[in-house]
Amino acid sequence: MKNYIAILGLSVILVGCGSAKPKVDDLAVNNPIETALDLTAVVDDKVPVTIDPGRFTTETVTYRLPRVVQGTYSVSDFGKYVDDLKALDYDGNELEVSKVDTNTWTISDATKLDKLTYYVNDTFDIESSGGIGGENPFSPAGTNIEDDNYVLNLHGFIGYFDSLKNNQYALDVTAPATFVRTSALENTGMKSSPDGKSITSSYFAQRYFDITDNPMMYGKLDVEEFMVGDIKIVLSVYSPNNVHTAASQKETVYKMMQAQKEYLGDVNSTARYDIYLYLSDGSETAPKGMGALEHHTSTVVVLPESSSKEGLAASIIDVVAHEFFHIVTPLSVHSEDVHYFDYNQPTFSKHLWMYEGVTEYFAQHFQVYEGLIEPSAFYNTIMSKIATSKNLDDAMSFTIMSENVLEEPYASNYYNVYMKGALIGMCIDILMRKESDGNRSMLSLMKELSAKYGKEKPFEDDKIIDEITAMTYPSVGEFLKTHVEGDVPINYNAFFEMVGLTMGETEVPTNYIFAGGQNIIFDANPDKGTIFFSPMALKNSFWASQGVQAGDVIKKVNGTDLTLQNAQQVVGGMFAWQVGQEYSLNIERNGEAMELKGTLTEATATSESLVEDPNATEAQKALRAAWLKG
Repeated sequence: MKNYIAILGLSVILVGCGSAKPKVDDLAVNNPIETALDLTAVVDDKVPVTIDPGRFTTETVTYRLPRVVQGTYSVSDFGKYVDDLKALDYDGNELEVSKVDTNTWTISDATKLDKLTYYVNDTFDIESSGGIGGENPFSPAGTNIEDDNYVLNLHGFIGYFDSLKNNQYALDVTAPATFVRTSALENTGMKSSPDGKSITSSYFAQRYFDITDNPMMYGKLDVEEFMVGDIKIVLSVYSPNNVHTAASQKETVYKMMQAQKEYLGDVNSTARYDIYLYLSDGSETAPKGMGALEHHTSTVVVLPESSSKEGLAASIIDVVAHEFFHIVTPLSVHSEDVHYFDYNQPTFSKHLWMYEGVTEYFAQHFQVYEGLIEPSAFYNTIMSKIATSKNLDDAMSFTIMSENVLEEPYASNYYNVYMKGALIGMCIDILMRKESDGNRSMLSLMKELSAKYGKEKPFEDDKIIDEITAMTYPSVGEFLKTHVEGDVPINYNAFFEMVGLTMGETEVPTNYIFAGGQNIIFDANPDKGTIFFSPMALKNSFWASQGVQAGDVIKKVNGTDLTLQNAQQVVGGMFAWQVGQEYSLNIERNGEAMELKGTLTEATATSESLVEDPNATEAQKALRAAWLKG
């Protein structure tokens, strides 16, 4: 999962996985559990759900909605969104139901149980109000129920019986005939209602995991289907105000996926990949958590509808690329905690450095490796990750943090899996290249692990580092034991020296409120209640090109009055500004009112960053070339 939370310049990311081996199904039956969602019968913004498990042979059974879902390292408590759960016998009479906790119900006289019925509220609507009873599910893991759009992360609607988690599921989804519907779950047929106003789509899942692993999107969708090599890509876009279309982003997705396939080579684990893109318009009931959640053959993505075409394309490359690379890890290479996931009381693997860190490294490295970006842009990304990681606990064991990620102080350092975790992947990549004269890499190691394990064979958490050491070199094992299991900060300069990089002044991309790093370009006068450009603004190439002067008082931003009271909201909104958008500022200079307006162009600033050492040896240059270009 990749999750962005904009808080004055900090892009935050979150993810996960889990554990606990399943018990033998002592109540298992051969017939699939029949489930049904009726989108034509929504009551008070709640979808009716019916669960028919077949006959039980014991007097009491337990039914649960997930407390935690795979791909997230946080508590979601989907049981909070269930209302009016009833257990009915074969005569339609209600059986006794006891609610054990937020996500759990026990049913007495279960031998008489015919079906469960209940209503499910969506999670998007209540994000702005703080949710029900505390923490909300991460938006791409959440659900939406609107007249023209349904985000059906099925773990938010369908639960499981403790004893039947490995049973097959048959799912019917009834929706208006006018709806577009997309899902990678196996479709077993469609049937129209007698009046032709609705269509019931039938799906099949081998087990409960496949229910949670195959989201759907229904409603007013724009869909593009195309082939990238032998993978069918299905891009489904919901843009509530029709700002963006699937066609407008098709080329971006095609080029990105094509480059990713080239990068991965013979790692090809899916014949179809779905991208469900929900564009949030920022309204009260719209989702607030920007980012994505991975699945084996799909990803659910939430991004701002206000993005420019170019800005949305950049976000898609960053976010979706990360999710697609999850087909390598943890979807192919993973521990027992991930493979035998317990949705109620999960245990967590020690190896987030691999699941999220290496995935994030691949999502950045493939762009320079396949020529989508210049090496300088890649170097700037590395430096940004180093700077951010230094603001977190740089002397914390990654394996201990991963295993205890729901607890403090580890939870507060989870973001580092995308920063230092990616840098760990980079260091191992450089070490592998050096030890093998450029022939082996982090990617080749993951391919070897994928061949040894794969989707259906998990590794043992406590043994994988020794296995990696045996498969690679003593230097890799020493690095992992010192900087991943251990708590020793990494000396990145030692790795940069291996590939002939050093520190130097260079132009780096920035945004519209900073001049590189954390050098904000605004200042304030509390006595006068004004906000004005500081001298630092002249170091931002965009504002310098607009002719701003230090001391210019900013009165309005895009027509909105700017005050000390709303500065965090208005100035914070400038983080979402993207190249190609129109802007306007009303300013006051020496008592004279002026207006600045135009089109946003790229903003850069001079900053210290990685540069290629002019004194690098031929061996260093060769290793750098192997690292960046293979």
